[in-house]
Amino acid sequence: MNELKLKDHLCFSLYSCSRAISRMYRPMLEKLGITYPQYLVLLVLWERGECSVKELGEELDLDTGTLTPLLKRMEANHLINRERLKQDERVVMIKLTENGEALKKDAMCIPLSLISSSSLDLKKLQELNETIKMLSEHVVQQSAEKQV
Repeated sequence: MNELKLKDHLCFSLYSCSRAISRMYRPMLEKLGITYPQYLVLLVLWERGECSVKELGEELDLDTGTLTPLLKRMEANHLINRERLKQDERVVMIKLTENGEALKKDAMCIPLSLISSSSLDLKKLQELNETIKMLSEHVVQQSAEKQV
């Protein structure tokens, strides 16, 4: 491996792959009237039903400064509702609206498009995903240890 050749850098391969997948998803997301970050929010809510802004930020690795405007746009588009908890007004809960829930059926084609265009079978894609998640966890852990 030549450390200075772009094609030999895993970080560039992951970046390039991520951009290619985003380009593939874009037309499908546009038909749904949502952006990729909004799609990620919806994925979490379709799985959980509801969650706090803090939990959502942790799940998506986004800070509240990034998440709040995103959620405001989604609320303006009638995809979610944001409600402060009565018992602790610092906590804002995010819930799907009927419109947000209805998009789930139409969004089913999105992950299927990756499977069909990848030329990998589902098992290989799942193994690849697990390897990438493990790599990410190790890099995050190493970075945290170096900061201590």
